[in-house]
Amino acid sequence: MSSERQLSVSISYGDVKVDFSGSPDVVMRSLHEFVAKVVPNIDLARTITVNYSLNDIIQTFKDFIRITPEGPRVWLQDRKVSDKDVILLQLVASRASSLSGKFTSDSMNIAEIQAATGLYPKTISSRLSELTKLGQVEREDSEGGGKYRITTVGVHRLSDQLSKKLRQGQAAAAGAEGSP
Repeated sequence: MSSERQLSVSISYGDVKVDFSGSPDVVMRSLHEFVAKVVPNIDLARTITVNYSLNDIIQTFKDFIRITPEGPRVWLQDRKVSDKDVILLQLVASRASSLSGKFTSDSMNIAEIQAATGLYPKTISSRLSELTKLGQVEREDSEGGGKYRITTVGVHRLSDQLSKKLRQGQAAAAGAEGSP
């Protein structure tokens, strides 16, 4: 008996019902092919739909975040980033931990962000206010104050921002290597 886990999916659309089973990769490919053939408008809608999955977040931010036994954490390893980016990365890590099922909520209050990042509460509060006005962070009212979560726009802009910084750092490193 194979030690690999098998995935079984049953899907129906209108009068059509199909069952898929096998490895997760095979089932996902088969499911995607079925949906692309039977529901062509989904592919069209996908071109304007933005929704970051756990896999998207991990691939995009794998060099910057970790999920530890103590909770989601920013993992910079000597990289210089702004306080805003640290806060956004912490909220991305929180989103990833929630999507993975490790923690129940993707939102954090100022004290939780402070404990995770080491930034001063006043700095966090000021940056969160700016990020909320920019639509990159969303504030949720809760008992004992507000909680904050990163928005889809925030994930997208942070990804762009960090990509630019990485490219600039690589260009600077390449220029330094070529200097006499």
